[in-house]
Amino acid sequence: MINILILATGGTIVCSDHGQGLRPHYTVEDLLKRMQPDLLERNVVGKSVMNIDSSNMTPDAWLTIARQIVEASEDYDGFVITHGTDTMAYSSAALTYLLQGVDKPVVLTGAQYSMADSKTDALQNLHDALLLAGENISGVFIVFDGKVINGTRAIKTKTRSYDAFESVNYPLVAWIKHNRIKYTESVRRVFAKNQLSEEKRSNLKNLVSGLEENILVLKLFPGLHPKIFDFIRDNYKGVIIESYGTGGISTEILDLAGRVDKLVEDGIIVAITTQCLKEGVDLQVYEVGRKLPLEKIIYARDMNTDALVPKLMWAMGKTEVFAEIKNLVETPVRDDLIIAGNNHD
Repeated sequence: MINILILATGGTIVCSDHGQGLRPHYTVEDLLKRMQPDLLERNVVGKSVMNIDSSNMTPDAWLTIARQIVEASEDYDGFVITHGTDTMAYSSAALTYLLQGVDKPVVLTGAQYSMADSKTDALQNLHDALLLAGENISGVFIVFDGKVINGTRAIKTKTRSYDAFESVNYPLVAWIKHNRIKYTESVRRVFAKNQLSEEKRSNLKNLVSGLEENILVLKLFPGLHPKIFDFIRDNYKGVIIESYGTGGISTEILDLAGRVDKLVEDGIIVAITTQCLKEGVDLQVYEVGRKLPLEKIIYARDMNTDALVPKLMWAMGKTEVFAEIKNLVETPVRDDLIIAGNNHD
């Protein structure tokens, strides 16, 4: 029998409306009563870690979830985390970086409609998540509407529909239908299990280090005044700039590129990504991109912002040395970014 631990964190999947709008109400025990995990040959144990709307998710909560998994890593074959959809992609990415030494599947799922709703997708999503959690794979995944998505590549693109999540700039890891999992063979090796050495096993608890929360995401728009960079310099340790297109930042009347240069001189960590959902940033294409101090900033390539935020927090939590932070963020983890020549299409 395969042993699975469900860690419940709240979200729509356990919501109820008592007149003030939907809020988390039901327990993990209520959820399990509606399931039949024994039909999947799974011995399932449920544990409530928190019961929150995922809009209230925090980096400290990521650490709490990660520590729960590390502490139970020897006792279970896989883990399922029930989670609200709104910040699920951030959490799945964060757990990917925090749990790199956990050689088991960690699966996040949730629902667009509460388990008590007649049109709920909760039971099917949880069923599929439990199925994947018993597989002989390793990594963090989102399972939703029959899709298995790399935990660092998921983005919520719809607010109400069942197919709320997409895998952006990366193939689906697998599809689940009628209790069967069909893997995408070109990426399956990325999630193969690697036998951990005794040294790595003994150091698992050290994997979950602190996260640097003092960062900002800045989305550029026409007319953004350069004085925002003074505010960033005085209040934050790092900033992720969502540029235009392949990496465009204004250089003329509102010289934001020049202010980025000044920002890095003042010791602020700067990462550049794009507002576009697909195909990533390439700062070498246009003159406005080449004017950035490329050796002094972090280059996100085709990472999405939902992954870049926790990865920068994780890297800055490990070291204050810019070169080390840059190396940590720009080095692929579970294919969260693709370097030229490593394409799975």
